[in-house]
Amino acid sequence: MAALLIFFIYIYKNYKVTTVYVEGSSHYSNEEIIDMVMGGVFSDNSLFLSLKYKNKSIDDVPFVSKMDVTVVDPNTIRIEVYEKALAGYIEYLEKYMYFDKDGIVVEASDVPTSGIPLVTGLSFDHVVLYEALPVEDTSVFESILTITQLVNKYNLSIDRIFFGSDDTVTLYFDDIRVALGEAVNLDEKIMKLQYMLPEIEGMAGVLRMENYTDETKSVSFEPDDENWKNAGADETDEEAFGESTGETQEGASD
Repeated sequence: MAALLIFFIYIYKNYKVTTVYVEGSSHYSNEEIIDMVMGGVFSDNSLFLSLKYKNKSIDDVPFVSKMDVTVVDPNTIRIEVYEKALAGYIEYLEKYMYFDKDGIVVEASDVPTSGIPLVTGLSFDHVVLYEALPVEDTSVFESILTITQLVNKYNLSIDRIFFGSDDTVTLYFDDIRVALGEAVNLDEKIMKLQYMLPEIEGMAGVLRMENYTDETKSVSFEPDDENWKNAGADETDEEAFGESTGETQEGASD
């Protein structure tokens, strides 16, 4: 009995987890991930964790495909998080329904998640978890994923993506609407957008990029504020806008 007690004391003292590395998590904080993995009795013991998660991943966490737990040494573990590739979300029946690049609804939540844009303008009559959104043109999902990846790449904080009935795309940034036109040349447009938005920060209006390419550089800003326009500031600011972002030309009209 005494030998068994000494054995347990040895295991407790020498296999106590004091350092945890979390990799790959953006939806959950490191503390939340650690609580998921190390919850329960003996959860801070590396020997116990090595047995618990041997040849087994954690795959029942929302927004996460799986989590792998590796014991680095008796006092250190590493948690590798593999998140689901979410393209966007829609609002449906007071829920936020998240879908992937193929339009499959993979998660439902009561709260929105940062870094994933709200998508509006899609037409559908029902939503079923783990099934594809029933839209007419499924290529829209590839465009959504591309936009989501690009705005994250260039550290842009987007409010929502709107798809018009004419297949045009509009991005919303506070009071700025960015009219991209059809979903073509998205990389060029959004790369340039990161330099344009600071120039019109705090304003309200439409940034027209429907005809923008590296060759044409066709961009114009149409402010909502009639007083601002009547004061003649639109011409002055468009000139300054063009100096810092490239040649400014008249874009498509409403």
